[in-house]
Amino acid sequence: MTTPGLVTRSDRVDAWKVSASMPVHYEIQVCADAFGLDNTALLGHAGQRPERIRRFVVVDANVLALHGDRIRSYFEHHGVEYALHAVQADETVKSLDTATEIVRALDAFGIDRRREPIVVIGGGVLMDIVGLVANLYRRGTPVVRVPTTLIGLVDAGVGVKTGVNFNNHKNRLGTYFASSLTLLDRSFLVTVDRRHIANGLAEILKMALIKDARLFDLLEEYGPRLLDEKFQGTTPALERAATEVVQRAIHGMLEELQPNLWETELERVVDYGHTFSPTVEMHALPALLHGEAVCVDMALTTVLGWRRGLVGTGQRDRILAVMQSLELPSWNALLEPGLLAEALADTVRHRDGQQRLPLPAGIGEAVFVNDVTEDELAVAVEDLRRLGSAQEAVRV
Repeated sequence: MTTPGLVTRSDRVDAWKVSASMPVHYEIQVCADAFGLDNTALLGHAGQRPERIRRFVVVDANVLALHGDRIRSYFEHHGVEYALHAVQADETVKSLDTATEIVRALDAFGIDRRREPIVVIGGGVLMDIVGLVANLYRRGTPVVRVPTTLIGLVDAGVGVKTGVNFNNHKNRLGTYFASSLTLLDRSFLVTVDRRHIANGLAEILKMALIKDARLFDLLEEYGPRLLDEKFQGTTPALERAATEVVQRAIHGMLEELQPNLWETELERVVDYGHTFSPTVEMHALPALLHGEAVCVDMALTTVLGWRRGLVGTGQRDRILAVMQSLELPSWNALLEPGLLAEALADTVRHRDGQQRLPLPAGIGEAVFVNDVTEDELAVAVEDLRRLGSAQEAVRV
């Protein structure tokens, strides 16, 4: 008897090679109101719902304070038995301790392993933590995500990475685990503070710089107004711009992720801005948000690209000007050659012994390099310090 994919190495059958695969399917939906009483996405597929619907809900504490009545009303209207577990989520509590606290609350509530997905409502930090919990709990429990921040909408909420920080390293412990469903509801952004909207714009700018020149043009033209109105589309022109910016950012990200979901190919353009930023961010906590650290990294690598002739002077200045218009930092005092060399060495270990460092090639394309030196970084830092000072002078 033979089993497809199961291979033996000898007639004595004293060794086996097992080959198996598991297809990955997950869905991302744009919706006007995730907790509108007529929206049943959080209840499961029609015709497959049990008579008794139960949900364990992990929610950002700030979101609960602002939207708790809306969330509770939704579940109560639909007769859902639910528990709300609030987490004051930020990068400083992105840890195993927070994950295990969630597991304890989940155990106390008790869920059916396959039929009762965990629901997470919050930003990227909380979605990363809960994704890890869901992946580990009983070796895999479905999770539904409702991102409430811009960075959650366009970045953390569309991929499959989970993780927590450990030993002063960003996302040192993590897995790949697809959510069953992500609901994208821009109405939550109304209550997000301005700095966190800018934080999400950094990840959108990343996609523009390495993949989508049209997206860069949109940010250049509309970015400050989208920041002002928090992507709410207060005029027809701004609604079109907000919709296109979000769609292009998400679609571009998914184009890169889908064929390389488990990162078997380590040259990933979506790693742009993520070579030096993990180390800088962890050293700066809590002063820098994730997107801010990414933007500082992008500013530095833009200058590296300019010095190598990959980016023109006019393009360099446009990029730095857009960063400024989006109220994102292009400089931080932690940018010093020793720390950057340490960050690059850690990234090399992460990327299997090579730098695989994406640099912008103009606006909208990228190339990979493996030969950045500490001396080159030192020169680029000084260039960026000078350019940053010039920007601050213009701003004043």
